[in-house]
Amino acid sequence: MTSTTPFPRALRRRQTLLGRLAAFALPAALVAAGFAFASLSAPALAAAPQLKTQAPGWYRLMVGSVEVTSLSDGTVALPVDKLLHAPAGRVAEGLKQHFQQAPLETSVNAWLINTGSRLVLVDAGAGTLFGPTLGKLAAQIRAAGYQPEQVDDILITHMHPDHVGGLAADGQRVFPNATVHADKADADYWLSPAKADAAPQEQKGFFQGAMASLNPYAQAGRFVPFERDGEIVPGIRALAAHGHTAGHTAYAVESQGQRLVLVGDLIHVASVQLASPEVTIAFDTDEAQAARSRARVFAELAGDGSLVAVSHFSFPGLGHLRRSGKGWAWVPLDYSSQVR
Repeated sequence: MTSTTPFPRALRRRQTLLGRLAAFALPAALVAAGFAFASLSAPALAAAPQLKTQAPGWYRLMVGSVEVTSLSDGTVALPVDKLLHAPAGRVAEGLKQHFQQAPLETSVNAWLINTGSRLVLVDAGAGTLFGPTLGKLAAQIRAAGYQPEQVDDILITHMHPDHVGGLAADGQRVFPNATVHADKADADYWLSPAKADAAPQEQKGFFQGAMASLNPYAQAGRFVPFERDGEIVPGIRALAAHGHTAGHTAYAVESQGQRLVLVGDLIHVASVQLASPEVTIAFDTDEAQAARSRARVFAELAGDGSLVAVSHFSFPGLGHLRRSGKGWAWVPLDYSSQVR
């Protein structure tokens, strides 16, 4: 018996090997015979059409005990090569280094802040004032799980149309239960019929947009301007950052030792203005003051490591600033699938 026992084992190994080879050889033989494999599978389906749509634009995180939701109002193509005031070639160089070109597709971001006691919106998007690719804010708020009617307060960084246009639609308040807050210097300028009449023709639309957006709240007694830095609602402070407009304001959210600063339009084009912070944009009311405000605020933010929210950086516009040479570097916030 001992002389015959290896034989069945060897036979089994040989049969196993042949079975494996057959598994590979069979398809090859079918191919050689011209057999159509597709006939063995389910009927071929028509190619799925390309949808060319994006997911809802919102991203959520916590700042201490405060919930912050970044909201996309959409994007708009800006001719930054014509808008930025920079030395010859500087804009083209910066765009090329970042694989960009003009016109530059630029995000318009807003922020929904739930302090636990109040629901606060910072800026309101463009509504219908800046073209068909914007005006998505109310839909994004709903997609993020809230309703416009739940908003208690709206803090405006400044009254340019891409920051206030979403406040009203057809003369009605989009946020009927909200009180709007903005720096008095911005209100005195953009809501003044006399200043609108005196403005160059190309600027009149900015005045008209601000009035159409803010007046429904003023008429309802729901517009409250402020004149100095300080707490606007519990946990959120106004920080003067004038220059882009007369009353341009940043806002700081502070909770449990954490800090987020929403800087509005202190900067527009990361690929150019971070490395060359002296570069200003045609939208600045006072370009020299705008550059000074940017330098002062960015130095503070880079120094203390605050989280930063930027209105026109690529959505969700969240990250940190650090000093880099004569300018700054932007470190985007890592994506997280958890709200933390």
